[in-house]
Amino acid sequence: MKYIRPTLLVITLLSIAVISSCDKNSDLLLFSIDDDVALGMQVAAEIESNPDQFPILDRTKHAEAYAVLDGMLDDILSSGVITYRDEFAWELHIIHDQALNAFTAPGGYIYVYTGLIYFLDREDDLAGVMSHEIAHSDRRHVSKALQRQYRISVLKDALNGGQSEIIRKVTGSLVGAGALKFSRDAEIEADEFSVEYLSDTDYACNGGASFFAKLIKNQETFNPEFLSIHPGPDNRVGNINMKATDMRCNTTAFDADGTGMDALQALLP
Repeated sequence: MKYIRPTLLVITLLSIAVISSCDKNSDLLLFSIDDDVALGMQVAAEIESNPDQFPILDRTKHAEAYAVLDGMLDDILSSGVITYRDEFAWELHIIHDQALNAFTAPGGYIYVYTGLIYFLDREDDLAGVMSHEIAHSDRRHVSKALQRQYRISVLKDALNGGQSEIIRKVTGSLVGAGALKFSRDAEIEADEFSVEYLSDTDYACNGGASFFAKLIKNQETFNPEFLSIHPGPDNRVGNINMKATDMRCNTTAFDADGTGMDALQALLP
């Protein structure tokens, strides 16, 4: 029988324990940046192949609307705070659906629903939502949440073309407020980074706060599922405004009278 030194045995067992625990329960991310990019591309392809569930507005037909959102995205990406500015795709798509929703896939693929755009009052509010979603991708919250929900080996296998069904499940997990659960810390971090991302733009750096404030005001009518996500919306408004105060960034609305948002909404079906 081969003899294994006790020290080596302890190290081996500890390594197995760490890998097993971080696979689904911790925030130690086993995905590489290249994995994020590859998974995002596959999810984007899956979304594009399913127009009944994801009726994405045509870029040529709705070029003016995309120009507004792409310009907003470029402003945020130019903030100098985006970690993976050059590594990720940072593609934005508008989904024609009345849901109050936006989501992001790994690798910087962002999807905004027309229902959300119609719901918002100012471009600053939309910038707050977009910067929050950018943070989920750039801070790699999406990859961490997917790693917790699926075995890392399953995700890796899917990237290698072994399980196309997993890509469909991953795509489904990204859609809807209650589908993919971010941790409390991830939501707080995304809110705070949304302020940082907007602090060097013309938009109010606390645009995310006015978005949550409107959700609270209209929750009896719309009852958005993500109002129940912790921390609660009241705390999120306070946290975002506190971050803006700490950073001393501009909180004056760029689109104070809402004419910019009205013009954007007029470009949508």
